[in-house]
Amino acid sequence: MARGSKSFAMASKLFDRKTRERAWLLYAWCRKCDDIADGQDHGGTMTWVADGQARLSTMRVLTDAALRGEETGDSAFDGFGLVMRECAIPERFAHDLLEGFALDAREWRPRSQDDMLRYCYHVAGAVGCMMAVLMGVAPDDGATLDRACDLGLAFQLANIARDIGEDEAADRCYLPEEWLVEMDIPPGEHMKPWVRPRLAVLGKRLAKMAAAYEASARHGTGALPPRAAWAVLAAAGIYGDIAREVARRGEKAWDHRVVTPRAEKLGWVVRSGTQIIGRARRWPATTPRPANLWTRP
Repeated sequence: MARGSKSFAMASKLFDRKTRERAWLLYAWCRKCDDIADGQDHGGTMTWVADGQARLSTMRVLTDAALRGEETGDSAFDGFGLVMRECAIPERFAHDLLEGFALDAREWRPRSQDDMLRYCYHVAGAVGCMMAVLMGVAPDDGATLDRACDLGLAFQLANIARDIGEDEAADRCYLPEEWLVEMDIPPGEHMKPWVRPRLAVLGKRLAKMAAAYEASARHGTGALPPRAAWAVLAAAGIYGDIAREVARRGEKAWDHRVVTPRAEKLGWVVRSGTQIIGRARRWPATTPRPANLWTRP
């Protein structure tokens, strides 16, 4: 986790030891699957792969074996199977995540905003649900799982906004085709210099969407133990700053990779520590989830 996501690594230290180690095991599986799918090493430079379907098959075989309690010979998958059994995390969420990799393997592109959000669910919202159960949320607590899914969507929307250039280099694009048509951006031209003002508009749109899902997710923190809520609120702030920085930079958002500086991460650790007291009153679980937000299947 320290190599693959410095933002999540810092937030994970706020968990109690057992929860922290379980979160690391779950993250290791997610990271390993992502690396297999994209030809990466701990989330490094993404490369185009010619054998996407074979890589997907490998992930599915190893994941299914781990879920059955069989040793796979790969510590990331073996640890994943362990945490799934210990925490009674519904297997459907793991299969939902693999469906996200299946979309990438067949070089899928989102046509509509709903298509993009459905992809965000598969690659991040499902992980939010798994993390919620890992932290003690009942698997049948649909309302809290919806909020956990919202945080995953917020994270992935921030990723999409930040990584438009990196995705384009790997021949991928997660901006909805309808958005590109709306902005009169020709196919495959979205990273050209003359398009940057229009792309900046879409970057701000993604940041605004991420903020809405982040705000909704905070209403689920009252269902979490205090230290888990601390970690979640810190992660929300730290990762939310990525989307906010993309919006702030405008046309220059893709000149250099956006990161949240360490000092600002520490600031969120302190700020979120003060927010865990009275969080259920500040963000009541009874507050209706905004009707305009996309809802997980």
